[in-house]
Amino acid sequence: MTTLATTSRSEEAEEAVLERAFDLPAEDVEHLDARGLRWETVREGRSQWLLLCGFPVPHGYNVTSATLGLMIPSSYPSAPLDMFWLRPFLTLASGRSLAQTQSRAAIRGMSFQRWSRHRSAENPWRPSIDNVATHLGIVEECLAREITGG
Repeated sequence: MTTLATTSRSEEAEEAVLERAFDLPAEDVEHLDARGLRWETVREGRSQWLLLCGFPVPHGYNVTSATLGLMIPSSYPSAPLDMFWLRPFLTLASGRSLAQTQSRAAIRGMSFQRWSRHRSAENPWRPSIDNVATHLGIVEECLAREITGG
């Protein structure tokens, strides 16, 4: 008797590559899982990264989804999350250039585009409130704002 597998080999391979090199706080895990995002935590040299696969990119860019990288400080959540990295590199469909996206970072041997976007004095990191979810809100806001040129 032949038994049918419930997952294909390619699905198994995709799931196998999701690494959990370090733990995130439970509220971050719950948020990422609730959004249905495929994610992993990896170490690259002395840096810790949260990688979100298939992160949705708003209409107006050269792609509809990307891998989003967030550098996670070792003292997170006391230490703030800052900036974000994307692969593939994003460009605007309008052709307008994206300021402060020229720097690169190598993560797992792949080049990611750094988006140098920071919190302001009016919107500082609040260790008891802010987390991956609030930082993703900032990422989404930054991506949307670039489309309108705001």
